[in-house]
Amino acid sequence: MEIAEKAKKIIQNISKVIVGKEAQIELVITSLFAGGHVLLEDVPGTGKTMLSKALAKSIDCSFKRIQFTPDLLPSDLTGIYYFNMKMQEFEFRPGPIFTNVLLADEINRATPRTQSSLLECMEERQVTIDGITHKLEDPFFVIATQNPIEIQGTYPLPEAQLDRFLIKLSLGYTNKEETIQMLTRFREKNPLDEIEPVIAKDEVTKIQEKIKEVYVNEDILSYIYEICQSTREHEMVQLPASNRSFIALMRASQSLAAIRGYDFVLPDFVKYLASFVLSHRILLKNQYIIKNTKASDVINEILEKVPVPSENFAF
Repeated sequence: MEIAEKAKKIIQNISKVIVGKEAQIELVITSLFAGGHVLLEDVPGTGKTMLSKALAKSIDCSFKRIQFTPDLLPSDLTGIYYFNMKMQEFEFRPGPIFTNVLLADEINRATPRTQSSLLECMEERQVTIDGITHKLEDPFFVIATQNPIEIQGTYPLPEAQLDRFLIKLSLGYTNKEETIQMLTRFREKNPLDEIEPVIAKDEVTKIQEKIKEVYVNEDILSYIYEICQSTREHEMVQLPASNRSFIALMRASQSLAAIRGYDFVLPDFVKYLASFVLSHRILLKNQYIIKNTKASDVINEILEKVPVPSENFAF
């Protein structure tokens, strides 16, 4: 079964629970297949937890949810060594980070110290406790959420951690038709309870390796460079896209290409993903933030100015 067919099955399976959000589901799967992580910024009650659980079930992976609070300690996340009186030795008790799909709910409510404990996990796929390194199981996928409205008692995510998220998006509200469809599904039972795996867990790891084989033409590489480089020259931008951003945009484009049935990247894929991949990785100058200018507006402006390559991008 091709990557596109597997992705389609996952999207259809999750759509049994999450109504009218196929585009957002595709972006989440794009990040998963690319080996990245997702930041969901949305108000409560839009289906973030349901989406995460449905995804974990669809790919036959373990799932854990952590409610981030100001008193959450790094050890509450990663685990601890404790002294076993019976065995007379120290034993490791793994924390909830040891899972395949982790929902970090309201991540911005935890202190910076606890937030930073996720950095090594997200980037290196490992945890170091008391000098001992523990590998995380593959695949390891973090879906973090934060509420953009309620900021009292929160700690803004530092740029170093934001840079670890491949994609940032929001689910948003459903329209009337979608809401009625959702109510009909949930009227007598929870469709999440009936979700069955559509691919095996080890297939996800294999797909993540195959994604790297998707061909990227040199003109596409140049297009990615020009988009990211433009953030470094834009008058509104204080902190431009990092070097990791170049790789992130390329890898996400490779993943989306495979999901849509291509073995090479098209400029349209890069253009479509640019805002989702880059908007949370740049910081605007204060005078523009005060004017409510959004980072996504700057990225869209850049996309309008950077010429789109128009040659043959296949092998």
